Amino acid sequence: MHKIMKRIIYIMSLGALLISTVLTAQEDLERYLVTAAEHNPGLRSAFNEYMAALEMAPQVRALPDPQLAFSYFITPMETRMGPQRFKLEASQMFPWFGTLQAREDEASQNAKSKYEVFLEKRSELFNQVRSTYYDLYFSRRAMDLARDNLRLLGVFHNLARIKIEAGKVSVLDEYRIQMEIGEMENQLALLVDQEHLLEVMFNNLLNAERGQPIVTPGVLWEDDLLWSMEQVQDSIQARNHGLLALSLEQEALAFRKELVQKEGKPAFMLGIEYTVIGKGPDQMAGTDAIMFPMVGISIPLYRNKYRAMVNEVVYLQEAREAEKSEKINMLETIQERAWKEYRDAGRRIVLFESQRELASRSLTLLETEYTTGSTNFEEILRMERMWLEYGVELEKARTDKQAAISFINYLMGK
Repeated sequence: MHKIMKRIIYIMSLGALLISTVLTAQEDLERYLVTAAEHNPGLRSAFNEYMAALEMAPQVRALPDPQLAFSYFITPMETRMGPQRFKLEASQMFPWFGTLQAREDEASQNAKSKYEVFLEKRSELFNQVRSTYYDLYFSRRAMDLARDNLRLLGVFHNLARIKIEAGKVSVLDEYRIQMEIGEMENQLALLVDQEHLLEVMFNNLLNAERGQPIVTPGVLWEDDLLWSMEQVQDSIQARNHGLLALSLEQEALAFRKELVQKEGKPAFMLGIEYTVIGKGPDQMAGTDAIMFPMVGISIPLYRNKYRAMVNEVVYLQEAREAEKSEKINMLETIQERAWKEYRDAGRRIVLFESQRELASRSLTLLETEYTTGSTNFEEILRMERMWLEYGVELEKARTDKQAAISFINYLMGK
């Protein structure tokens, strides 16, 4: 009874340690995401595009610059009140009522659209970071499995040599296992190169220095989606940043259409003219300057220009509506594929956990039978390959499941 309790306590402690390791690994990944958000140059570029778009609103809502003119009469023009020496003119144009507001509204919507583009870039970056992280985890776990397999092959190799020396089997068994070891060493070398490539890719996404250590868990967590397929579809429709950006572009085009219509209305000019008069024989005492108010109007006579501008906006609105419909259809197809991959990965995890356990038991039995001489060495090698393949496929399924969850979150704008 005491031994059973110790075993239970050991299993519970091992489970708690595994959970703690998984939680730490998830915290590491969150830290990597924060680093990518702060340092990735592509994301900084998208954010600066948004900040530049914000600066458009103060520009377009301002009135046109006032005009100031100075005229000096080289030969003074004689008037009844005296010779004109020089004059100053100041004027200000005022567009049709509501024009400035329409310009500001269009610029504001364009800035909001740029912000959604930035958020789309951020979601895409986060998905790339997570996917590369999972690929790196898989590469490292495949390396661990390859090394375990090499150690196991070494055990079989020693066992085969003992039986060869005893004259129970031919040297052919040793040749077979040497070929297996050679292939596995080559596969391990390829995995080492792949790990290096993934580390470079990951650090570049974070814009980190080359060679920075990347921490991955011993066993990847197996999180599940918290939403049903219908909830995922609704969330994509409501929160996908690409769709939101297109919607905001449509709203900006509506304001541009209103702006074009207002720009086809008259504009008004108000100003003053200040004329300095010199002294003349008939000048009245104390009247050395005259000020005149000025009023003007700009009439847009060439209507074809404004009609073409309105038609341009209408065509752009139709183009954005078609583009949005196409994106909705594309997102639905992509979401269905990601959902299929998520469910398939979940099934494969269950399958290969069971298959690997059975292969491990079978391998132990075959090793015993080979020792007693009741089984062929080829059976051991075949089962050993299956044991390795099931282990690799299990890790690939775990990786694919989390990658599918990451991609679905990206589609949902997370």
